[in-house]
Parts: sequence; C-alpha cells; structure tokens
Amino acid sequence: MAIIAGVNIPDNKRVEISLRRIFGIGPTKALNIVKEAGISGNPRVKDLTESDLNLIRDIVDKDKIEGDLRQEVNLNIRRLIDIGSYRGLRHRRGLPVRGQRTSTNARTKRGRRQAIAGKNIVRK
Repeated sequence: MAIIAGVNIPDNKRVEISLRRIFGIGPTKALNIVKEAGISGNPRVKDLTESDLNLIRDIVDKDKIEGDLRQEVNLNIRRLIDIGSYRGLRHRRGLPVRGQRTSTNARTKRGRRQAIAGKNIVRK
C-alpha cells in the first residue's frame, strides 16, 4: 500500500478514487491532484512509479488535510459552543444544526427512540 499524508491508500483502486480515502480530499480535489501531477490514463495506484507518488505527495502536502483539518473543524465547533451561538447550542445538544426538522426524522443525530411502557394506551 502506498502511504500519502500518513494514510494507506489502496493499491488496487484507481488513483483518483484512492486519494479520496484521505480526509479533506473529495472527488473534485482528487481529480485536480491527478491533473496537476500529469498522470494520464487513469492508472491504478500499484502501476504508479515512485516518482509519480512523490509528485502526488508534494501536491497533497500543499493543502490542509487529515489531522490539521480535523483539528481546525473541531476548534471551529468548540468556538461556536463557547460563544453560545444558536449553532453552538445545537452542537452541544446533539441536534441538527442546519435547520432540519426534528419532530420526525433526524434519527441519526438524535439516536434511536426507546419505547416507553404504557405511553400510547388509550384509556376510557
């Protein structure tokens, strides 16, 4: 496996797909990295030469990725929480931040509901 930015990228996948394993590199940035490196034909990572890998490493190192990017994102969230903004309160409570409804849906963020015994019993 080739190591780029401290991440093992899979050898048997295409270069632009493998680069997406690095936090902070998505489809567009991966395509731009491959173009900037001058790699043509969409080869697999195992078919790249060591000089190609070094060129990709140099290009990737220019951007903020992996640990630095994760740290920056966490600091931004921590700042929102500390200043007491609405978005910070939503982060603190573990609720959707960007205006989604929560009366139904939002199961991923709110968690699975526990059944409460006798809650829906109709009494006469």
